[in-house]
Amino acid sequence: MKCVHLVQGAPLVIAFSLLTIATTAAIAKPFTYVNARFGTSCTFPDEIFSDRLPEPENGDGQQWSAPDGASLTCSGIYNIDNDTPKGFVADEKANTGPGYKITYSKSGKNWAVVSGIKGDKVFYERRLFGKDGVIRTVWIEYPSSLKAKYDPLSGAIAASLRGP
Repeated sequence: MKCVHLVQGAPLVIAFSLLTIATTAAIAKPFTYVNARFGTSCTFPDEIFSDRLPEPENGDGQQWSAPDGASLTCSGIYNIDNDTPKGFVADEKANTGPGYKITYSKSGKNWAVVSGIKGDKVFYERRLFGKDGVIRTVWIEYPSSLKAKYDPLSGAIAASLRGP
């Protein structure tokens, strides 16, 4: 009789995320981006997010776009305001900009997630609040009409967000 042992923690999350990305993207191979400045990393199907935009001069991250109007940003910033996960979520919920509405939010000790509507697009943002004073972020935005395609990808990509 074979016994299956599940490994706790990040390896299991990464394996599940990569499986979800590969399954959802119909054999799209995963690509892992690592930011040289902050060590922020995320994994996503680069066959979908195929257009790599120019890197900002300050080297804080990278953005990609897809031909169907979706975009993905993986970046880092110094936490100069000593923001917290709960504070970030509260600030986002208080944002009353036109066409901006938070439909989901959750936070933990060192992370936060918000998702919602911004105009005619859906967005999903995950932030990691590092002990090194850096906030690492993955931001995914896509047309509302492509929700069925991008909802599963968004969760998997966001779960792959890491820092040193």
